[in-house]
Amino acid sequence: MTLFVWNILLAIAWISLTGNFSGAGMLTGLIFGYFVLLVITRVSGQRPTYVRKVPQIIGFTLFYIWELTKSNVRVAYEVLTPTHTMKPGVIGIELEGDTDAAITILANLITMTPGTLSLDVSNDRRMLFIHAMYIDDEEQLRRELKDLERRVLELLN
Repeated sequence: MTLFVWNILLAIAWISLTGNFSGAGMLTGLIFGYFVLLVITRVSGQRPTYVRKVPQIIGFTLFYIWELTKSNVRVAYEVLTPTHTMKPGVIGIELEGDTDAAITILANLITMTPGTLSLDVSNDRRMLFIHAMYIDDEEQLRRELKDLERRVLELLN
């Protein structure tokens, strides 16, 4: 957490020195500050969590935006065409994560993706039930959802 504070302080120093008091200036300062902290931690031989998590967060964000885009296009196509190719159904996926945070984040990410909806978690918190508009290949859908869960657990650990 202290490296995050240092990153913010370096970004503030950057915008103060450049005189660019805008969102883009702050983002530039955060990026430069991150690279300064990355170099300092590598020289010192440390590998703190903050330095490792930032690329993971960026990668996850890009992955999730891609998944949202694919889902939006598929649902929009379904709405705009006269034929319906939906094969809706409910499936259950076994959960690897057992913390409330992991289950809640995964369930919310699934619900925010068009075409899927988290319905319930089993009493033993080992199974998440999901309604999907498209169950063309149930195993493929399970693999995609397990990949999303794996990425969420990587971020939380």
